[in-house]
Amino acid sequence: MSARRPTARATASGVAAKRAVVGMDQAVQELRTLRDCLRHACTRLSAAALAYGQGTDNAWDEAVWLALWSLHLPPDRVEPFLDARLTRDERKSFFELIERRCRERVPAAYLTGEAWLRGLRFRADPRAIIPRSLIVEAMEETLDDWLAGREPDDILDLCTGGGSIAISAALRFAQARVDAVDLSEQALSLAAENLADHQVQDRVNLYHGDLFAPIGDRQYDLILCNPPYVNSASMRKLPAEFLAEPDTALAGGNDGMDLIRRILADAPKALRDGGFLLLEIGHEAPFFEAAFDSLEFAYLPVAAGEDQLVLVSREQLRAAGYGATLGKPRRRR
Repeated sequence: MSARRPTARATASGVAAKRAVVGMDQAVQELRTLRDCLRHACTRLSAAALAYGQGTDNAWDEAVWLALWSLHLPPDRVEPFLDARLTRDERKSFFELIERRCRERVPAAYLTGEAWLRGLRFRADPRAIIPRSLIVEAMEETLDDWLAGREPDDILDLCTGGGSIAISAALRFAQARVDAVDLSEQALSLAAENLADHQVQDRVNLYHGDLFAPIGDRQYDLILCNPPYVNSASMRKLPAEFLAEPDTALAGGNDGMDLIRRILADAPKALRDGGFLLLEIGHEAPFFEAAFDSLEFAYLPVAAGEDQLVLVSREQLRAAGYGATLGKPRRRR
């Protein structure tokens, strides 16, 4: 799960005059180059006041993503093609995609059937949340400082969804065995397809079940988890694009911490000595700190913010009372 805070263009207030946007038919007829088409697409996307945050965070990047996919071009190189002239059919296909994005408020990844995360392509559809977890960035850039040269041999990915974190972990730590768990059979079917695409079926095992239940007594050096953590007040305000994703992958209860409480309670028994839990909490740091005020932990900084990823060791969890009697934490007196 990941529910990065959505962004959207605010509509103008007051008595500002309404601004017209040229229709699709006229755009198809009169525009010629990719640059022209992207400019019009940005105008259309901006006028529709869409929400972003599921792969891109602005109208330009969204338009470029949809254009390159529509034209079967490399997803990371638009500049060489900006002044290329498009055929009428190419323009029509692209603008039809833009119109669907605006009318239906469907995330771009669900329109194209794919999402890119740190250079890796994953299949994406409504069976699972769109890959965008900050955990993948941390694995590449900051986690090594805490592992102190000791790469994990066994990794668990809880709430794996479409499998993007588990696959990224298998590719990052080439010697590791990775287990991935999810409660949704539909999500796991998508994960299986992604495993096949990345040819890691021999090192990533998928388990259907509730959190730690399917893994029995196995222990791990590293547990990764991007759980549902959106608090109920934020859930009520989610835009249509985010509501298109499975709500069970987003909703975390009143304070967003419902599932996280269970994860912290049971994580110590699934971690080896010296093992770590890396947990994504998005913009819910105030709720996390309030709910777990006896727990010592570290925030792993990423480009999106300083306090969106929590790293906690088995020893820190045990010191706070997690994993003790019936998994109940000891509260600080």
